[in-house]
Amino acid sequence: MATTADFRNGMVIEFNHDLFAIVSFQHVKPGKGPAFVRTKLKSLKTGKVIDNTFTSGVKVTTARVERRPYQYLYKDDLGYNFMHRETFEQLILQDNLIDNKDLMKEGQSVEIVVHADTETPLSCDLPPFVELLISYSEPGVRGDTSSSTALKPAELETGANIMVPIFIEQGETIKVDTRDRSYSERVKN
Repeated sequence: MATTADFRNGMVIEFNHDLFAIVSFQHVKPGKGPAFVRTKLKSLKTGKVIDNTFTSGVKVTTARVERRPYQYLYKDDLGYNFMHRETFEQLILQDNLIDNKDLMKEGQSVEIVVHADTETPLSCDLPPFVELLISYSEPGVRGDTSSSTALKPAELETGANIMVPIFIEQGETIKVDTRDRSYSERVKN
């Protein structure tokens, strides 16, 4: 058991007969009335994000979850295949448990969140940044800008499409932020 004072981002709680991860929270003390905690909760079963308000000090049941290191191997008709980095046991996940699956490439390290009591995989978390090769992008022409932040579409080696600055060329490697699918920086070879 925990209280709202113990909330932190990433904490998993049992709420409405489901497991939810706390995406964000904010303690609010209005001038009139009792304090409360405003939260964004992500369902680990459906992936749906909901807003909920808890009265300050209310008790919640925490779920025991473990983050285990895995390596992405390949995708086949059964799902996405992963291998534990220490025990070498293999695991197959369905695509609904993986966010931004089109940013994963073979051999990449990921963390799989497992419910410790039932040994059930709940989600697959990519690292915050991944380095990917641009497989196709139109050439950028100087002067095509209407603002200082001109972007163009680019296709990555994994098949994902993101927006990149116009100076990025085909064949370059870039760093992509997996949390919001945005261009971060060019990787020097």
